[in-house]
This record gives sequence, structure tokens and C-alpha cells, in this order.
Amino acid sequence: MPASVSFIIPNWNHGDLLAAALASIRAQTLAPLEVLVADNGSADDSIAIAEGAGAKVLPLGRNTGFSFAVNRGLEAARGELVVILNNDVELSPGWTETLARAVAEPGRWFAIGKLVDHARRDRIDGVGDAICRGGAACRLGHGRPDGPLFDTPRCTFFPSATALLARREFFDRAGLFDEAFFAYLEDVDLGLRAALLNLPGVYVPEAVAYHRASSTLGARSPAMVQALTRNQILLLAKFYPAGLRRRFWRPIVVAQALWALLALRHGHPLAYARGLLAGLKASAAVHRGAAGRWSGRDNGNELANVLMRSEAEVARFARAAGWDAYWRWYFRLAGSAGAPESAAAPQEPAR
Repeated sequence: MPASVSFIIPNWNHGDLLAAALASIRAQTLAPLEVLVADNGSADDSIAIAEGAGAKVLPLGRNTGFSFAVNRGLEAARGELVVILNNDVELSPGWTETLARAVAEPGRWFAIGKLVDHARRDRIDGVGDAICRGGAACRLGHGRPDGPLFDTPRCTFFPSATALLARREFFDRAGLFDEAFFAYLEDVDLGLRAALLNLPGVYVPEAVAYHRASSTLGARSPAMVQALTRNQILLLAKFYPAGLRRRFWRPIVVAQALWALLALRHGHPLAYARGLLAGLKASAAVHRGAAGRWSGRDNGNELANVLMRSEAEVARFARAAGWDAYWRWYFRLAGSAGAPESAAAPQEPAR
């Protein structure tokens, strides 16, 4: 018999998007056991829409953030497999069945598919995530024309939470989402844990979903800049021991300086400053807490290998699909192999 599947949708307003996501779930060739909508205190008709579509609503009363909402869904889910889905994603009908078959293979703990831009369906929204040595994340393929480069299955350790199917046991082993991240980069944090625990997943290009990116906070909004700034600092504090920070000081400085320049370029200096201060404050809490266990593994050598492999994947996709200016400058200035020959003015990295 096919494995039972629980869907978890964190939601904060945007009932119209939620209705479209729920309609795409109803059209799946593999029907779910249940659909759980973890609602972060929506002020619109989201709860009525969810209940009208047969979903179970987990009312959280206020905006608790992505990680908290998903974790409450994971605690309530009864399926052998769980799907985490943004409320701004619509799935192609065979998405669930295709990814469920993929994780049935031994040694595969989760699966992600091809995310396509909802408005421009010849454009890639993302084919998985990666992270560089400097602590900046990359949504692979973002904004590029769809094509053969994105049609090759591959192993990955980064379970992009925009649209993710995983074994329930994956979260038993790797842990739930870190609620300190609130929103943004919480899935990169989970991916680093998966890599350090050797819990690989798979990218399956036949499983296609359509994403309306940045529907909640808005693209390049002050709130997004603040959250990304804070959480990049938090990743460095949580996973990089002192020795690794010394070893990778140059890519760290380059990645974070380029991000600061982008925040200034987009007119968000105060959001950047608030994020930086919040990140430093959160980092102090990490060092006092149990999360420091991740930075103490093998004096950082294990993590260094993970980061170098992931950074190589960023470079490989950039060479094949075309360099954007952020990564062009990063690879030139960070001293990594594979830098392009010329550089242009920095632009925003794909996220």
C-alpha cells in the first residue's frame, strides 16, 4: 500500500493563495491522509477557506513564525510521510506520488521537486538550496530559463521547505525546525544538520510545483532584509566553531559584506542594522545553549567538507546557467576556485 501522507501548510493571511494551494492538493493522484493548516492568527478568511476545503486548522492565535507553525503541524501529523508546503505554492497533480516513490528508495530521507515561477512558467524559481563557506544561502537556478540543466536528478542535503516531502523519521533524527530562526533560512539550518548526520535527500525534476515567491513579506522588503541578515549571523554562530571561522574568515567577510552592500543598494540600511544587532544577540543565546553541539563536531572539519561541496554546487550551477553579480563577486573575492573572469556591480543573490 502507498505510504500515508500528511500535508502541513503554515499560513498567515492570503486566503486566496491558500485556496489555490488546497485545490492543488485535492487534485493529487495520491490523496493525502490529512491536511493541516497551522494558522498564524490570520485576519482574513483563511480559516473558513481551510475548513471549507476539509483541512484541519491548528489555530496559533498570532504570528508565531514559519518554524513554530510547521513544528506544531509536525507534532500533530499522523502520516508516515509529511509534506511541508508554503501557502503560495500550487502542485502539479503527480507531485506527491512522484516524490513518495522517490523516498521509498533506501537511503533517501526526503525529496524536493522543481519549483517554477508561477507567473513565468518558463522560469525556474528554485531546484534546491545550497550554502557557501561565507554563510550565504543560494536558491539554485532562481530566475533562470528552464532547461536540461534542471532536469537531472541529484542527491542533496538541503530540504527546501517551500515544497518538501519527507519521511516522518527524518525529523525524529534531524530534529524539528529551529524556532529561533522564526522565518527564512530555517530549512538551510535543517539541511546542515542533515548533512552532518548523513541524512541525504533527492531532487526529482519530474515533480513540478509553481511558486508565487515572497508573497508574505514581499520581495526585498525591509522585513525580509532584516530576517535574512539576522539568520545568516545565526547560522554562523550555531555551526561554525572558532577554528572554522578563522579558517574561512575571508569568504565570511566577503559574503556578509556583499549582503550589506545589497541592503544599502535596495534602500534598507536600518533593516540591515536591526538584523545585524538581532543576529548578534541571538548568537549569544546560541553559545549559551545546547545548539552549540553542532559547532563542536570534529572541530569543524566535517562541516568544512559540507560547505565546500555545497559551494562547489553553487559554482557549478552558476557556470552552466549564468553568473549573477553577487556570486560573481563572491567567487572572485573569496579566493575560491572557479571564479569567473569578469565582474559587474553586485546584485541580489537568488534566495
